[in-house]
Amino acid sequence: MSRKKLINIIRVVLLITAFLFMALGLRSRGFSDTKNKAVRICYECMGIG
Repeated sequence: MSRKKLINIIRVVLLITAFLFMALGLRSRGFSDTKNKAVRICYECMGIG
């Protein structure tokens, strides 16, 4: 197996793994927690919160 082919296989595996973790995060509603924390941090930076 050539080095280029091995690198392409590793890239595909990492891409699939990334999509799997994103799907799991969306399924467990992790995006809502992350958004709420980001909004609070932003308000604190502006001096509102």
